[in-house]
Amino acid sequence: MITISSRLEWEAEGLEARGWQQAMEPRCVLRGCVPKKILVYGSQFGSEFEDAEGYGWKLEKPEFDWKKLIVGKTKEIERLNGIYKRILANAGVTLIEGEGKLLDAHTVQVTPPAGEVKYITAKHILIATGSRAAVLNIPGKEYGITSDEALSLEQFPKRVVVVGGGYIAVEFAGIFKGLGSEVHIMYRKELPLRGFDQEMRVIVAENLKARGIKVHAGLNPKRIEKTADGLVVTTDKGEKLVGDVVMFATGRKPNVRRLNLKAASIATDEVGAIVVNEYSQTNVPNIWAVGDVTNRINLTPVALMEGMAFAKTVFGRQPTKPDYQFVPSAVFCQPPMAVVGYTEDEAVAEGTGDIVVYTSSFTPMKNTISGRSEKTLMKLIVDSATDKVLGAAMCGPDAAEIMQGIAIAMKCGATKAQFDSTVGIHPSAAEEFVTMRTPTRRVAGRKKGANL
Repeated sequence: MITISSRLEWEAEGLEARGWQQAMEPRCVLRGCVPKKILVYGSQFGSEFEDAEGYGWKLEKPEFDWKKLIVGKTKEIERLNGIYKRILANAGVTLIEGEGKLLDAHTVQVTPPAGEVKYITAKHILIATGSRAAVLNIPGKEYGITSDEALSLEQFPKRVVVVGGGYIAVEFAGIFKGLGSEVHIMYRKELPLRGFDQEMRVIVAENLKARGIKVHAGLNPKRIEKTADGLVVTTDKGEKLVGDVVMFATGRKPNVRRLNLKAASIATDEVGAIVVNEYSQTNVPNIWAVGDVTNRINLTPVALMEGMAFAKTVFGRQPTKPDYQFVPSAVFCQPPMAVVGYTEDEAVAEGTGDIVVYTSSFTPMKNTISGRSEKTLMKLIVDSATDKVLGAAMCGPDAAEIMQGIAIAMKCGATKAQFDSTVGIHPSAAEEFVTMRTPTRRVAGRKKGANL
């Protein structure tokens, strides 16, 4: 058995479940969600210092040391990487570091940073190379960076222009602003976070502005120029935005460029993603693929689930399909947003009948004293006929922590009546999910017959 990963290539027979779960992690740990979350934590202290004044704390203006944060982040990544390597070794994995590419349906060539090229043959091959940042093809694109470079900048930028409106864009806009940069964010739609619930998109856009980020909606970059004053981004409407750093957060593409997929006749789709069936099997029966390289639900925990299902199918002789129903996710903007299940528009378009929408907008208790003007927004989507909760969303402090519990309830088929009968934890924001009694609106479904 050979697995080709985004950074580490390894082979193993009879790999234990624990080893498979951790085997899916490298990119997230090295250049993704883990280092990004560390920077999010670091950037939140600025607003915490501001809020503390309302609680009686008198603080000198704190100084921020970017290099110290990056050193701490790097040490933690190295520690975690060492743990994952030990887990793989304990699971019986032979680890080979280098660039892997296919030579045929059973052979992988691995080119290490130094030393001899290796050729490995196996009965099964699993591809888990993830995705890579996409950069707009505009003049001056070479002056821009992506989230990969943003995680390890040598100098802290005083001015940042973020291009894009997805979760990476709004997260890094919040990171740089929280750490003290002047931040511009530009995106081509009227609201950020396309694909998320509309009301959540609105409040995220409002929060970006409230945090002092300069939002430019409905714009596209035309070119980047390097000048004595910095990098100048010219938009399609003639505006000029100046920054010390221009960060592209304009989507990601399946990481297949150097895999030599044609050598094994592996099929890909129009965006370059590897085509797989319900069991993560490609058109070549002994080759499998999981994670972002397949462009299904591009989240690290989903890749873990797909890897576990693959291991059960191939080695456990228990054919297992990944279960994509009610997958929760979070956007670590500031304050964060988290969702699970259907958006309101999805429930209307795909449902079997009418839906009932419950919303609650309120000032978090902490903000009543701190003076911060941000509100928390919570939302539940309920099937009118069955009373089942089809979707939940929240934008506000601790949203991700709260939504994980809501996801468990929805996975178990919870109804709105069961939410209502649950005793809340007081005082907490989370209790609002079990005290929303009055519907905000009822919406007629289009009755397409989807199985919600």
